Amino acid sequence: MEGIQKLNIGEKLNEGKTKQIFEIVDQPGLVLVQSKDQITAGNAARKDQMEGKAAMANKTTSSVFRLLQESGIKTAFVKQHSDTAFIAAHCEMIPIEWVCRRVATGSFLKRNPGVKEGFRFSPLKMEMFFKDDANNDPQWSEEQLLEAKFCLSGLPIGRCEVDIMNRSTVAIFEILERAWATQDCTLVDMKIEFGVNVKTQEIVLADVIDNDSWRLWPSGDRSQQKDKQVYRDLKEVTPEAMQVVKRNFEWVAERVKMLLEPQVSGRVVVLMGSTSDMAHCEKIKKACVSFGISCSLRVTSAHKGPDETLRIKAEYEGDGIPTVFVAVAGRSNGLGPVMSGNSTYPVINCPPLTPDWGAQDVWSSLRMPSGLGCSTILSPEAAAQFAAQIFGLTNHLVWSKVRASMLNTWVSLKQADQKLQACSL
Repeated sequence: MEGIQKLNIGEKLNEGKTKQIFEIVDQPGLVLVQSKDQITAGNAARKDQMEGKAAMANKTTSSVFRLLQESGIKTAFVKQHSDTAFIAAHCEMIPIEWVCRRVATGSFLKRNPGVKEGFRFSPLKMEMFFKDDANNDPQWSEEQLLEAKFCLSGLPIGRCEVDIMNRSTVAIFEILERAWATQDCTLVDMKIEFGVNVKTQEIVLADVIDNDSWRLWPSGDRSQQKDKQVYRDLKEVTPEAMQVVKRNFEWVAERVKMLLEPQVSGRVVVLMGSTSDMAHCEKIKKACVSFGISCSLRVTSAHKGPDETLRIKAEYEGDGIPTVFVAVAGRSNGLGPVMSGNSTYPVINCPPLTPDWGAQDVWSSLRMPSGLGCSTILSPEAAAQFAAQIFGLTNHLVWSKVRASMLNTWVSLKQADQKLQACSL
């Protein structure tokens, strides 16, 4: 990478099989995560040098963490620093590997005889493993994790924290599963780790997510697998075999960048009956932007200028860009019904309610003539979210933001409940 900022690297804080962690002297609270060219299997029972692996692993991790961060997932990742290293928040790691499975394979089959390979888990199958190389990372239950009574960077790991990690693991898997599906690639399973940010005492996704972390089957076909399992399955490590492994890692490192590429994006067009509703419409626009959706505001009245309303409608239907119309009209809402009756695009009524006639006015949005399919959502933020859910059906980047937003709402409620219980004791 060009223009790499020189860092004042301090002591080595930790070293694993595939990476080293260094403090950054003049940037307290941050560390440098340096990848190594080593590939291992079976808790390093097998290990080899693979030239270029550090760069491929770093490229993969940086792309994955950027995707998750831009979606709204809280991670330790800050930015890629060089071809082989990235900067992250300093975390005290929780010694648990969270494994999420969509398809039964690998060690799950050995631990669960009678289950056939390829069995699909819906909902996802969650497992936990305590990081202990000497004992081959034994599987743990939630009860064991709770009884361990870990306290990291001043944060006790209790029921609330375990639930947050559990729920977050599912969301992270689903976001990456959806992203890999755009490349016709099945995310079979994945392991991740969490840490406690030493400055904020907040649980965040930490460590790395690279080609050591998952199983990837293009077209759902195990024989085409592109992950580290190819290395694990080698009967003999030869230069030719290592070249095959390396090509797989290169394939993933290059393909993972495509997960960040914008897809054909949709737009929201907000039609307001009067500029007096501008504040209401701006809330819709702001929420749309948070989901990565462009939003335009227009003024038109279906009662006072139906020809102009239909002309504006035709303007947005004519360029082929997927569009959701949001009709903002109080009193007698003719705008939403007229749009719905004359367009195949989705229409959402989002009337601005007033304290005097709001309860009566809303019926003009709810009570539609037959043959019209527009919905009515009173909250401007919720109207934008509904539009995002529509676009998320075909756009994984928008879907990821919706999914992360759902997770973050759940986490905030969980934490609020925990604080309330603490105050009540």
